[in-house]
Amino acid sequence: MLALVLALGSSLAYGAADFLGGLGARRAHVLRTVMIAAPASLVVELLLWPVLGASFAPATLAWGAASGAASAAAFLLLYRTLAIGPMNVLSPVTALVSAMLPVAVGLLQGERLGAAGLAGLPLALAAVVLVSAGPGVRSSRPSGTALALACGAGAAIALQLVFLHQAPDDSGVGPLLVGRAVASALTLGAAAVLHSRLGPERPAYAMPVAAGALDSVANLLFLLAARGGDLAVVAVIVALYPAGTVLLARRFLGERLQRSQLLGLGAAAVAVALLAVA
Repeated sequence: MLALVLALGSSLAYGAADFLGGLGARRAHVLRTVMIAAPASLVVELLLWPVLGASFAPATLAWGAASGAASAAAFLLLYRTLAIGPMNVLSPVTALVSAMLPVAVGLLQGERLGAAGLAGLPLALAAVVLVSAGPGVRSSRPSGTALALACGAGAAIALQLVFLHQAPDDSGVGPLLVGRAVASALTLGAAAVLHSRLGPERPAYAMPVAAGALDSVANLLFLLAARGGDLAVVAVIVALYPAGTVLLARRFLGERLQRSQLLGLGAAAVAVALLAVA
């Protein structure tokens, strides 16, 4: 049960982070947003280090660095995705792609689910699809480029989660620290190389800082949940984060919520209940 609660917390934090990051990337080049968000995440994890501890064995360094590279790609692709298309469609598409790989890895590693879990897992995936059902108006349909970016972002998020899960269980926040340091270095390096192409516009700093901090919290909650539960279950619960993004987009951007999306939110609630007793 604790792993489920942690996974739900991670999902909520990811959803809010993506909403804020997407808004920030609408006001300036996506790299300007990410070069603020990634270091902000690192600061949060440095503050957590004395509290939760960390070790840096070779396996921790390797898997942490791999997760950081995937995280940098996820930041760039996801914030760009949410900046050029409707959040209430593209965020769930990204989530569906991000759920499939960790679920497959967990099952291949021998995780077994009971009857409730076997019912809840596909229902949760179906809930993501329903939440992603696009509205009927043509102006809200995402472009092919936006959909491709959403799929790429989902794959990068999936790899980040899988790599974090592979780190040793006794490594504390070590893999998060290494990963965020690598992600920060990559994004800042890319921003330095492409400085002349970033344009003069700058994001409101509060949004990417908050997005980075929330993303760090989400990563920590995921790591703790995955260490205490099954990756297949934790990953699919975390993948429900578009519910938060969609509701925030509805509240602050006026994006319409369709009946299918409401049905998806209901299905998500049922799926979580089933997985809680799995």
